[in-house]
Amino acid sequence: MTESGFHLESTYAQLPGVFFSKLPPTPVSQPELVIFNDRLADEIGLNLSGMSGEERTKLLSGNLLPDGTEPLAQAYAGHQFGNFTMLGDGRALVLGEHLTPSGQRLDLQLKGSGRTPYSRGGDGRAALGPMLREYVVSESMHALGIPTTRSLAVVATGETVYRENELPGAILTRIAGSHIRVGTFEFASLHEDKSITQALLDYLTSRHFPTIKGKENQALALLEAVIEQQADLITHWMRVGFIHGVMNTDNMALSGETIDYGPCAFMDVFAPDTVFSSIDHKGRYAYANQPFIAQWNLARLAESLLPLMHDAREDAIDMAENSLNAFEQVYKSKWLSMMGTKLGLAEAKKEDENLITGLLDWMHANEADFTNTFRDLSQEEIPDGELFATESFQVWHTRWQARLGEETQDLKSSLALMQSVNPAVIPRNHKVEEALQAGEQGDLEPFNDLLKALEAPYEAGDHLTPYQSPPKPEEKVLQTFCGT
Repeated sequence: MTESGFHLESTYAQLPGVFFSKLPPTPVSQPELVIFNDRLADEIGLNLSGMSGEERTKLLSGNLLPDGTEPLAQAYAGHQFGNFTMLGDGRALVLGEHLTPSGQRLDLQLKGSGRTPYSRGGDGRAALGPMLREYVVSESMHALGIPTTRSLAVVATGETVYRENELPGAILTRIAGSHIRVGTFEFASLHEDKSITQALLDYLTSRHFPTIKGKENQALALLEAVIEQQADLITHWMRVGFIHGVMNTDNMALSGETIDYGPCAFMDVFAPDTVFSSIDHKGRYAYANQPFIAQWNLARLAESLLPLMHDAREDAIDMAENSLNAFEQVYKSKWLSMMGTKLGLAEAKKEDENLITGLLDWMHANEADFTNTFRDLSQEEIPDGELFATESFQVWHTRWQARLGEETQDLKSSLALMQSVNPAVIPRNHKVEEALQAGEQGDLEPFNDLLKALEAPYEAGDHLTPYQSPPKPEEKVLQTFCGT
């Protein structure tokens, strides 16, 4: 095979064998490259341009494996909508860990690669639409400056996937810091031998948290580091109106990345209780609930680590609870700072919370668009329109202007700050669905146009206009689906 630039290792395979099953991808009949991320390939030091089109397609479908590949499916458990279950990679294989020229270690995973020991009766395949969704949303999240897994390619398999109906099959090549989840620790803790959890802890620490490696209580230090990390991530989600949709413990990656873009969606009209996922019947993972669910998931991580924190269980519980109880304040501080920047405040003060919630309450009551409202406020002039002419907005606007006057930076700097954190464009659900439906029919032009519009989301431009408008009533997407 032509030199591809892949430099693969498999340090994960050095963990105890309970954590994985080794097996090759299931070959597909007629692979066809749908989209390839040239920019990402360059970023991580790949050189696939010298390969023939057929060779590259075989590589990205799993029909041809790069040198150094040691494919494996990871085992893990998880709480799904609060209910514990045994899981694992039921339709994905990690081919290995790619070492970039800068020394970064990244998992190379094929999603939709066929059955594994963890498929639980599933077909191990993926449909084209959901894989295109993950591609466009994950790359948009990256452009928005939010930690995320990345998408290298989507390959159509030439085979049919059966869900509610017949769908074209596809395989996504995903790049991730790792695929270790809270659910991986839950799985480890099920074994009576705590050395299994210790091995996972040592591995994760070396790979993602080297600064805590020498800590006296490594398990507690890890919990505290992950609390900080996840508070950061959720703050980012809240900043752009992102709703993950399936915040199960198996979907909380300890690399700190957003992972598994199933029924995810972006909010149009601001409403804290917004839910899109077709399976979230009670709103467990609604927009406003995401910080609380993150804390709940972290509590499950803490439970898994208790035997490593202290030999006396009660002492371990006290340690864990003290750290978990700090999450609310850690997140609140990050949220306040973030919301402050959305309003041009370089150093948010505690008393700013009232100003911030005042705007959010007004937006909710007036069904204001989340993204466009903040972007409109970042302009020098008061936005036009009946909405901004209301007395209630004018009262709030006067308060905000007075607060901006207290800043040490000038107004121009405040507006620049706002424009750096308030995107001009997001992957609106109706535009995503429009692109996916066309893509499933073989027309990739809307998909590629959408990708282009999302490349620089903080830069204004007339080319963005078709992607900035909220959906018309007939365009509204009321439900999103997992695709499994």
